Amino acid sequence: MCRKTELLAPAGSYRIMQAVIDAGADAVYAAGSKFGARAYAANFTEEEMLSAIDYAHIKGKRLYLTVNTLLKEREMQELFDYLCPLYEAGLDAVIVQDIGVMHFIREQFPKLPIHASTQMTVTGAYGARLLLKHGCSRIVAARELSLAEISDIHEKTGAEIEAFIHGALCYSYSGQCLLSSMIGGRSGNRGRCAQPCRLPYSPLKEMQASAARKKKQLYPLSLKDLCTIEMIPELVESGINSFKIEGRMKQEEYAAGVTGMYRKYLDLYEADPQGNYEVNAGDYQKLLDLGSRCGFTDGYYKRQNGKEMVTFEKPSHEKKHQAQTDGKLSGPAEETKEKIKGFLRLSKNNPAHFLLEYKGLQAEVTGDVVEAAKKQPLTREAVCGKLQKTGNTPFELESLQLEMEEGCFLTVSALNQLRRMGIEKLTELVLGQYRRTLPDAYRALQSPRKGSYASGEPADSEIALSVLAETEEQFEASLSQPEAGRIYLEAFAVGRRDMCRKLGELSGQAHLLGKEFYLALPHVFRMETARWYCENWQQIAQAGIDGCLIRNLEELSFLREMGMDPSMIQGDSQLYVSSNEAILGWEMLSLQHYTLPSELNARELRDLDCSGGELVIYGYQPLMLSAQCIHKNTAGCDKSESVSYLKDRYGKLFSVKNHCEDCYNILYNISPLALFRHFQEIQALRPARLRLSFTIESGREVERMFGYYRQARAGSLDEGSYLPDFTNGHFKRGVE
Repeated sequence: MCRKTELLAPAGSYRIMQAVIDAGADAVYAAGSKFGARAYAANFTEEEMLSAIDYAHIKGKRLYLTVNTLLKEREMQELFDYLCPLYEAGLDAVIVQDIGVMHFIREQFPKLPIHASTQMTVTGAYGARLLLKHGCSRIVAARELSLAEISDIHEKTGAEIEAFIHGALCYSYSGQCLLSSMIGGRSGNRGRCAQPCRLPYSPLKEMQASAARKKKQLYPLSLKDLCTIEMIPELVESGINSFKIEGRMKQEEYAAGVTGMYRKYLDLYEADPQGNYEVNAGDYQKLLDLGSRCGFTDGYYKRQNGKEMVTFEKPSHEKKHQAQTDGKLSGPAEETKEKIKGFLRLSKNNPAHFLLEYKGLQAEVTGDVVEAAKKQPLTREAVCGKLQKTGNTPFELESLQLEMEEGCFLTVSALNQLRRMGIEKLTELVLGQYRRTLPDAYRALQSPRKGSYASGEPADSEIALSVLAETEEQFEASLSQPEAGRIYLEAFAVGRRDMCRKLGELSGQAHLLGKEFYLALPHVFRMETARWYCENWQQIAQAGIDGCLIRNLEELSFLREMGMDPSMIQGDSQLYVSSNEAILGWEMLSLQHYTLPSELNARELRDLDCSGGELVIYGYQPLMLSAQCIHKNTAGCDKSESVSYLKDRYGKLFSVKNHCEDCYNILYNISPLALFRHFQEIQALRPARLRLSFTIESGREVERMFGYYRQARAGSLDEGSYLPDFTNGHFKRGVE
């Protein structure tokens, strides 16, 4: 018999939760009234969530709560009261994205298991090991991982791994997308994604060509739905412990139908792991009938990326074959009841004795005294009939052993009361196994970081300035700027072939001018990338770098394992710091220096301790980080790094860079962030550093931005020659 794999189903409402459990789910994940990544689903009230926890436990199932959004400072104060009743009711786990939430739960609800959400973008063993060390009990893998990468995590860490096996796929790495946030104010990190990736775009190789010709609009950012029903043996053997179905926004028929189908085939495989596993064509068709976007894909498990995963057509989620199959699809499974055994003893002049047994638990109750019958004695049929009427309870009396003297009598109401008492006591016994009591000491705990940290007055001393350069031309232009005290150079700017020599030369140039030189590590640090850096790290570390700019948990863990001092590690904005609790959480993980988040407005930033933070005040902001490649999918892969463009419905152009060594794309905002006009307000936040980020700018444009910086710092910004096209980002508006 192979290892038992959990089947984890979504529920956007209480009724769907019941349906997927009855369809065969081992566990259900759902959101309460707050902090879930599907804010527009029906979700659960507190009362419904408490009932759902009990319902799942009586069925022998588990319920996981999604708290997988980023929480702002003022929301952190609500988290304790939100979680406390669910924790005490026996909630099985929480799924989290925010390091601050993880830290808060670890401190205040120490017995509550934490699952690291796919929004944390865990792509390898380094990140998994770090989270396991600091309190996570399960890793929800990034959806872009291959079977080999999942196996590598499993073998190196022994982590309990949860992975998606069916449903919608995001074009961007989950947790690394700001497209909806920046263009419409609806943040995927806050559960409010408007799915702009499902809209049409025209791919263009050269920006200059956009005005001269019109291209057919395609849907190059819209991926087909995932279906892995034919891969179950390989998924189990790769080390996945929990098969996760996507779909908290889906209807009951879909959620229960998909769950039932995977239950069928997971059971078939587990019953005979060495057998000839095969999926019936009719069953595959039923999954298509339940809904798909332009057909199915088996995702990234066997490929790096590819246009066969992309819809390219309008990605409507339709039941394409419904007209031919009406009446053939089975609806949600009938509610199944838990089978219990009973024993009843009725003897005259003694209280009725009733015992119920369920999964090793025994509930015993006594009722009214049994009388001698004066007219009509009880019959076995009448007694059994009354006790088997379990009604709306989750139980069903499978068998009843009855010991009854001749000539006994009990009223009908007494028998009914005996049945009710027995079932109530059995329910209490079952649920009592899961109940927790939170000690008063934990109730009194409060986050030590609260309140406003900004004084409202500009800092007394000049705030240090950093520069991020993606090209050597930008690096050279920044070297001549006296204000630039630190330069981050992207690793892809020098390439791997001659990285160590080039780093030595460039760091030497920076040091001669009194500047710090940091290596900006790749945005994605997957298995092959991590292997290369591990093999070459000694030479890189000796090339004169003063530190590293990191973008993910993998790199933080890698550098710590390589022995780099935490003071030399700067976290980028992808390592979200939305609350002071998050600052504590990152400090727990040995990250002392962070970049302030781009989704908070000025007021919300004033709630943060910005003293360890760096604030980006200029640059084209990354909106998507994707394992897909626009260049490859529309023009073919030629292994050459370049800039492509996507034109939206309004003629706006998004630049897209493909980074071939690590095989990922970055899609940038249409206009650069420019906060020079708000310089005095920014100074009042008292951040540790400011940053100018350069992506597609020429050396001359770099010099121009330094000019704006000097004017802003001096309070003499020349409005007449200011940037014609820019955005304030979320500095003034923020997100919900």
